[in-house]
Amino acid sequence: MRYLLVPGRGVPLPGHWMRRFAERAGFSWAPEPPGPPYLPDERVAALAAAVRADDTPAVLVAHSAGCLTVALWAARHTGPIRGALLVTPPEVPPDRIVVPRAPLPFPSILVASRNDPYTTMPGFRALAADWGAELVDAGDVGHLDSATGFGPWPEGERLVARL
Repeated sequence: MRYLLVPGRGVPLPGHWMRRFAERAGFSWAPEPPGPPYLPDERVAALAAAVRADDTPAVLVAHSAGCLTVALWAARHTGPIRGALLVTPPEVPPDRIVVPRAPLPFPSILVASRNDPYTTMPGFRALAADWGAELVDAGDVGHLDSATGFGPWPEGERLVARL
């Protein structure tokens, strides 16, 4: 099994839970966090290349805009994906990015935060329903990033193991 980390718009800080996951065997970036701006087509191409690089089934682990990358990739590509952990996807206006709202072709878990600055709970519920994802309410955890105290994230490790 391999695990592909799909970063959001920014570069995760050194203590970020994704950076910690990247240090573990079997985890790799898809793509290496390039930082802003978020260019959807480039991110999808990088994810497609990472999926194609190996026939071993993969679990996608995405944060923030990385969740949009996963949805866009799934609308355009296929590959040996076992499942996806989608952590705090942002709501974006459709005039900026048209996010596919069809069910993902693999099992997925969407982690929601009650006080995320980029998405409301109704927004998380709608994305989870549209994508066919199990919704996990993580409580008041902000954007589930370094700024909100998520270096180590044991619950995230348990969710990845479920996929």
